[in-house]
Amino acid sequence: MDGRVRRGQTTRDRVIEVATELFAAEGFDAVSIESVLAACGISRGALYHHFPGKEALFAAVVDVVEARIAATVAATAGSVADPLASLFAAATAWLELAARDPAVRRIVLTDGPAVLSPQLWQEIEERYALGLVQAALARLAEAGHLPAERVGLYANLLLAMLTRAAFLIARAPDPEAEIATCRETLAAVVGGLLRE
Repeated sequence: MDGRVRRGQTTRDRVIEVATELFAAEGFDAVSIESVLAACGISRGALYHHFPGKEALFAAVVDVVEARIAATVAATAGSVADPLASLFAAATAWLELAARDPAVRRIVLTDGPAVLSPQLWQEIEERYALGLVQAALARLAEAGHLPAERVGLYANLLLAMLTRAAFLIARAPDPEAEIATCRETLAAVVGGLLRE
């Protein structure tokens, strides 16, 4: 990678980092391109070289935050040997991020669905989350707890449930209590899918 390309990537990364902080703290509507430029100390042309507008910048921010979520959830899942315990650990990690991480709450769960097109929202969710859920359920199928031919269907249904649970948690007056309720419900649903 030559120096110009490296500098361009550094600028792009810096803009996303600063925009993530601003969007998490203030929300999409309150953040202007001017405030991003001022916080980054770059010109309008430098920003528009990487992002054609505020919505494109926000989509890049959502993508980066989703990648961070996926890395956290995957690391949690990978730290637990038992496939069922691993699934619950990963699900809990996601629900706790929904409750405790301001970037996840504001960017992914509040502004993301309102700003991004439904198609782009779904593409990002499938890129990062669906594969993790499928992998967790495939481990359960390999252990004989689920029919292998249902892993894809169950993964889509479970992801939808986890996404809705995260929305509830992010908006709950008591997010910690909502985590406990969602975990109990998740255990009941997954328990109903498992073979004895």
